[in-house]
Amino acid sequence: MNREVLSVAEYARSWIQLWDRFWFRPAESIVLGLVRLLAGCVIFYTHVAWSFELETFFGPSSIIPADHRGLLADGWNFYWSHFDWLPGFLLWPAHVAALVIMALFALGWKTRITSILTALLVISYANRATGAQFGLDQINAFLAIYLALGPSGEYFSLDRWLSGRGEATAPVPSVMANLSLRLIQVHMCLVYFFAGTGKLLGQTWWEGTAIWGAVANFEYQTLDLTWLAGELWFVNLLTWITLFWEVSYSFLIWPRLTRPIWILIAVAVHLGIGVAMGMMTFGLIMVVGNLSFLTAPFVRRWLGPLAR
Repeated sequence: MNREVLSVAEYARSWIQLWDRFWFRPAESIVLGLVRLLAGCVIFYTHVAWSFELETFFGPSSIIPADHRGLLADGWNFYWSHFDWLPGFLLWPAHVAALVIMALFALGWKTRITSILTALLVISYANRATGAQFGLDQINAFLAIYLALGPSGEYFSLDRWLSGRGEATAPVPSVMANLSLRLIQVHMCLVYFFAGTGKLLGQTWWEGTAIWGAVANFEYQTLDLTWLAGELWFVNLLTWITLFWEVSYSFLIWPRLTRPIWILIAVAVHLGIGVAMGMMTFGLIMVVGNLSFLTAPFVRRWLGPLAR
């Protein structure tokens, strides 16, 4: 009996140690820095795009009145936004200031401060544009939050360049760098898990025709792929591969053997959607999220000089 209790205790201890290593083992921040650089560029670009319709979506007489936003969020009325507190004449100055902060975050200047401000701004813009936001805004938001938690400015940044530190004084691995990366990775797994299992409820995914429905949609079509109507076997194959990849992502992205394959499929899928359906910014931010699964030695091998 004592031997059985001891084996159970050892088994539990091994799982606790695995859990501790997964979340709290110190890690290098070079991957986090790469994600910050790329995500920051996408965040900056997507908010520059609001400039063309700033008054329409964020002004005092916007298309979505501030007091109506709760109606679009299942009755949840706590949709704070700094735009609610700004008089109309400060709309453009506040927007320009926000773009400057986001640009500095992407470049990695005073990253400890600009990362927090960028996360708050991304959430604020999304909250004010309720009804006009999409998955892109949600991915931007959680990436900005997790990048603000860790030392995302230690690599690929003006902070590192201005500090004058060389290779001999590389940043010390930290728990927060690992924690930030793990949060991004786990959140990406949740996104794919719910997206994939949701597709299992659709009959067209089981039939293998869902991809055809996407490429034949003229609202999103930027490339004419209607020729696929004559190659239904290829449509079926693409549909089932996409479905299997998305459902299995949360499990097969972790093993070293399958991780490179699943990352490459992610890049192909999202850039393919971006090119064929005109959703390039969404495709790019999803690729950036997938890059969080790269290893520090891999990034250093290919981007080491730039990191320094």
